[in-house]
Amino acid sequence: MRKARGGDSEALSWLYQQYNRGMFNICTRMTGTRNDAEDILQEAFIIAFQKLHQLKEDHLFGGWLRKIVMTECIRFAKQTFYWSDWNEQYDDMADDTDDDWWLLVSPELIQQEIKLLPDGCRQIFNLYTLEDYAHKEIAGLLGISESTSKSQYQRARQLLKERLTKKVATDGSF
Repeated sequence: MRKARGGDSEALSWLYQQYNRGMFNICTRMTGTRNDAEDILQEAFIIAFQKLHQLKEDHLFGGWLRKIVMTECIRFAKQTFYWSDWNEQYDDMADDTDDDWWLLVSPELIQQEIKLLPDGCRQIFNLYTLEDYAHKEIAGLLGISESTSKSQYQRARQLLKERLTKKVATDGSF
């Protein structure tokens, strides 16, 4: 890490090789497109390498980089996505009691369908479900209302369930 802080290109390249795939997966999941994910990833690494001197404990690099990646993904979403409430009924929806339906579907198929969600739904679904942000926190980060976050999340769940159930029923694939 000391060499990387000093700008050593081999050390920086090593860090990039260690973390680029995982961070790229986050970017792809959040943006839905390879091109946008590549742009965000590049920007995140530039920021990380420029601010590497601010990292106090070397073993925290992965989490620190992930936070930079998430910040860049959220910045992208704020500039790119159109946010609207899908329907007021989703604000009051309680979590489904049959949450186990997705256990029968392969993680690859779930990930594939998440990528196909509308931008706002996908972004909020990922932030809430996979990144463990609360709706209030998501709302603050994205500059939207908490009810918009909740309705986008509920819409994402509904779409995923419909699409995956239909795919399993027609293709028999899990």
